[in-house]
Amino acid sequence: MAQMHRSTALSKCPSCEEPLETGDRFCGACGYDLSAVPPPPADPPTNAVNGWAPQPSPQTARSDGPAAVPGTQGGAPSAPVPAGAPGAGPDGFGLPQDGVRFDRPAGSAESVEPVGPTGSAEPTGSAGSAEPDDYPLAAPQPPAAPPVVVPPRPEQPPADPRTAEPPTPPAGTKLCVACRAGRVDTDGYCENCGHAQPRERDHMEQELGAVAAVSDRGLRHHRNEDAFAVSSTALPDGSPAVVAVVCDGVSSATRPDEASLAAAATANEALLAALPLGTHPQQAMHDAIVAAAHAVTALADGPGQDDEHAPHQNAPACTIVGAVVTPALLVVGWIGDSRAYWVPVDRSAPPARLTEDDSWAAQMVAAGLMNEAEAYADDRAHAITGWLGADAYELEPHTAAFKPDRPGAVVVCTDGLWNYAEAAEEMAAAVPLDAAERPLHAARVLVGHALDGGGHDNVTVAVLPFPAPPQGAGSA
Repeated sequence: MAQMHRSTALSKCPSCEEPLETGDRFCGACGYDLSAVPPPPADPPTNAVNGWAPQPSPQTARSDGPAAVPGTQGGAPSAPVPAGAPGAGPDGFGLPQDGVRFDRPAGSAESVEPVGPTGSAEPTGSAGSAEPDDYPLAAPQPPAAPPVVVPPRPEQPPADPRTAEPPTPPAGTKLCVACRAGRVDTDGYCENCGHAQPRERDHMEQELGAVAAVSDRGLRHHRNEDAFAVSSTALPDGSPAVVAVVCDGVSSATRPDEASLAAAATANEALLAALPLGTHPQQAMHDAIVAAAHAVTALADGPGQDDEHAPHQNAPACTIVGAVVTPALLVVGWIGDSRAYWVPVDRSAPPARLTEDDSWAAQMVAAGLMNEAEAYADDRAHAITGWLGADAYELEPHTAAFKPDRPGAVVVCTDGLWNYAEAAEEMAAAVPLDAAERPLHAARVLVGHALDGGGHDNVTVAVLPFPAPPQGAGSA
């Protein structure tokens, strides 16, 4: 298809401004060559992509000389301009002075569609297919609201669990003894730091009025097999009675920790039931030990007993020692090798051991076969000959009553303590001078004495001031 060109469409001569007629190539007044027009502004031509181009705006259209479009009857073609020359369009023809090219004038009966890389167009000859002069404009839309920009929060360094204040845990939650923040799971480990928690019985303390007790697992045993119970009540005349019971589980037996706990609790309950009724404290102590023995014997037939053992073979077992202190009387009772000591406030007066062991060493001394030093140096010294349990040889509680003539303190303990202070004088030297006024402090000091000595066994000690202070009096 032959390319078509258009005229310059000037309304006035660029040289003398004489009005021009459409199609003039030379000015009729001065002879100016109208084909040598100055190059138009460097606006790219508007090429129609759908056969239709928008109409020129009023500022662009000129009333005195509308541009002639090739293929129409209103204008003659303009001279071609070499490609690449100033003012040359993509089809090699010059552009209008106003820099706007119309591929189809308004009202043309022909539609023009672009062909070829030059952007030239040819009429399709579809007469009468008039197209709209302008696209309808959509109503203006309000500007969109700017997005809300939330400034980023500054990063906070993670809190140090060692210094951060731990959140308040729910009521009843057991916290880790190491980090004091993590909850202790049912398996005994902290959910926060993984620290294994001590068993509840590994270290126990209790102070009740003028009596106090402390129990510790020690440094060598994997669990605490000792147990204690402390309490106070009133005699029929209204005078106070203070009670302490200490039990030591036999490690060679099964479930020794259960045996000691059952014996201490049962003996304490029996004393609290008998003393207010007027039962003599020594008789009450005897009956309490018998009741404790029955409680331990019952464990042999319980669901926890190993089926491979007969009920009376290696049954749960423990030793027991107890004390009752009134304003005028001191009563002790025991079975096994747990002991009670008397330590006067006036240390110039002699202390005393109030119990005799049910042990191999004690039997050797009682029979005159060995002295005490020789007997307790033997490897069989601590083999007990009396205990509470289903396989005990016989049940014969030992009881004794004393009427001290001066104030002092009664120390009730297991062999975990007296192994490091065996003689009465050694025990008195370990007891603080203010033990009668501060029994809990004294009990802590004595447990510490055993741990400092090596802590080879569980350590349990109770301290009772004598005489019993009035009801409601506490330690200083």
